[in-house]
Amino acid sequence: MNRPLIVTAVLMLALGGGVGYWVASKSVKEQARSALPEQKKPLFYRSPMNPSVTSPVPAKDAMGMDYVPVFAEENHTEQGKILFYRNPMNPEVTSPTPTKDAMGMDYVPVYAEADEPKGSVKIDAVTVQNIGVRTAIAKRSILSHIVRAVGRVAYDEERIVRLHPKTEGWIETLRVDKTGQQVKKDQDLLSIYSPQLVAGQQEYILALNNLKVLEKSPIEDIRRGAEELVSSSRERLKLLDVPAHQLHDLTHDRNIKKSLHIHTPADGIVINIGAREGQYVTPETELYMIADLSKVWVYADIYEYELPWVKVGDPVEMQLAGVPGRIFNGHLAFIYPYAEAKTRTIKVRLVFDNAEFLLKPELFADVTIYAGKQADAVVIPSEAVIRSGAKTQVFVVRGAGKFEPREITVGLLSNNEIAVLDGLKEGEEVVTSAQFLIDSESKLREATAKMMEPSTPQQPEPSRLIMEQGAHRHD
Repeated sequence: MNRPLIVTAVLMLALGGGVGYWVASKSVKEQARSALPEQKKPLFYRSPMNPSVTSPVPAKDAMGMDYVPVFAEENHTEQGKILFYRNPMNPEVTSPTPTKDAMGMDYVPVYAEADEPKGSVKIDAVTVQNIGVRTAIAKRSILSHIVRAVGRVAYDEERIVRLHPKTEGWIETLRVDKTGQQVKKDQDLLSIYSPQLVAGQQEYILALNNLKVLEKSPIEDIRRGAEELVSSSRERLKLLDVPAHQLHDLTHDRNIKKSLHIHTPADGIVINIGAREGQYVTPETELYMIADLSKVWVYADIYEYELPWVKVGDPVEMQLAGVPGRIFNGHLAFIYPYAEAKTRTIKVRLVFDNAEFLLKPELFADVTIYAGKQADAVVIPSEAVIRSGAKTQVFVVRGAGKFEPREITVGLLSNNEIAVLDGLKEGEEVVTSAQFLIDSESKLREATAKMMEPSTPQQPEPSRLIMEQGAHRHD
């Protein structure tokens, strides 16, 4: 009787121990399972060697390497408001609501960051490399500019002399009778017979003779009158351009000259001869036009955008095809206060020394104006600037893959560098290539954000008929 009872007790103990172990192991597994984080569901799988190659299911590349899973971001509250959803296989395809593509893959949400300005763009490193984004640092520098133009040599207008006779008469002898001939100051040009000059000489000789007779007169008024008569008649001959040597001869010899000489008033080259021997001339007749070529003017046309650079006094270099290998140095003397209507250019005047007479009027020349340096400013490469309508902006790098559109005010442009007057600080980094692709993404984000914003309903305005009815309402 005791043996069956012992066997039964042993079996019951074994059964109870097994049940207790099973219950304990189950509770431990449940606790471990609850302690483990819930595994994320991958959106798709990407090749580790070529991120542009993706697969909706786990796969291996040609080298046997497993594709890397790409998971959806879960902490949406930290990343901000969802702007829209983007196709993971084709980023150009977007949706305002969650959806799936033709392969069953979930669209990736795109979030707005609250601390960034509107239009900011965030791009992953792979895309930044694929589209070829390059950047440059805004630096403070001194801008300078070189203006190149075509010049035309001309006469110095301040050194041109036009010679006219002071009286009527006939030319008896023309001593300088060729254009282009060089003359010196006070050189005898021609002889002219004028009855008025002959009468003036006769009056002067009579005044001299009268003074000789009355110079010993005891009456002071008579002596003074004779002296004043000589002085006035001599001054009249001077005003008629009678040369000094002929006045001297006339004073001492008392011989009347039939013809009087006309001398050149300055050095120069004879440009034009307006009369010939035997010709009757009047004060309106231009006898000679003489130009001094020791200095010449050069006219050059510059464009409107070059006008802020140049100023009076800038050094200039000039080269001519007719004088190869020679560089002439001059300066900018004047900027004309008007623009040419047909060419939309502004004329400037340059001055050059021409002691060797190598610069001949009407020659064309290559002119280089070294514009003065402008005040230092923050400069960036000109290709970084995006001009769209009335806006001028750049994209500023705010971090890894983060780009902020910012409006700026630009100044002068020189040597592919542009000055920034406002909107950008020294040391900030700007995008210099692929910025138009980033600009498209920025405009898309900004437009989507505006569409997602709740619009305030506008109160309908009362119609004119209701207003009139209300205005004419009577009790």
